[in-house]
Amino acid sequence: MARIDLNSDLGESFGPWKMGDDARMLAIVTSANVACGFHAGDPAGILTVLKEAARRGVAVGAHVGYRDLVGFGRRQMDPSSEELVGDTIYQIGALQALATAAGTTVRYVKPHGALYNTMAQDQRQATDVISAIKAVDPALVLMCASGAPVVRQARDAGLKVVCEVFADRAYNPDGTLVSRRLEGAVIHDAAKVSARILRLVAEGSIAAIDGTDVRLEADSICVHGDNPAATALAAAVREALGSAGVTIKSFLDG
Repeated sequence: MARIDLNSDLGESFGPWKMGDDARMLAIVTSANVACGFHAGDPAGILTVLKEAARRGVAVGAHVGYRDLVGFGRRQMDPSSEELVGDTIYQIGALQALATAAGTTVRYVKPHGALYNTMAQDQRQATDVISAIKAVDPALVLMCASGAPVVRQARDAGLKVVCEVFADRAYNPDGTLVSRRLEGAVIHDAAKVSARILRLVAEGSIAAIDGTDVRLEADSICVHGDNPAATALAAAVREALGSAGVTIKSFLDG
């Protein structure tokens, strides 16, 4: 029987500015990519999310990003290797401390936004993040873009890799994500998203924005949590998968 992990980016609220509904999303997903304070999130809010994840048995990952609160980590940056390694270690370490206080542990790392997209193709930045992860704990899993060169690079470096596909993002024919600046980059229709993911799990393919098929390795499906309809979309995807006999389970659980 097919099985898949569902993940979402959480802990991204900052003080009085609320981003998504973390509590409801944690009732749906099996893995939580928790902000580490560089692109979003404040310590008190992050701790609250971690406690809820621990209560629900949701796996926790460090959602590391560029030092870019104003741009929500979605602006292209070119930090030196020393900066990127240090910043990545710092973020993982901060989340580990908060996770310990919450009664859970950080078990994987998923880069955020512009860092995620850059290191998918940029060998130098990918090497920096991989080196940082290994320096903290070589047992940490790296979640990254399915089909990207970073997958092989990380595996060759000795890291376990989880390949991720985005439920609510459009893909180019080469398997890269359509830029958020372009129309149709984000898909909001729950029925359409659910149908895409069911086909992906069953056939290993997803329709690109031009209608052609893209084959993608999928260990985990991401539904973004930073919009008002996110929980409804995530719930629809989970229900559709369950109705099709797909087991929803963290990639870390056997």
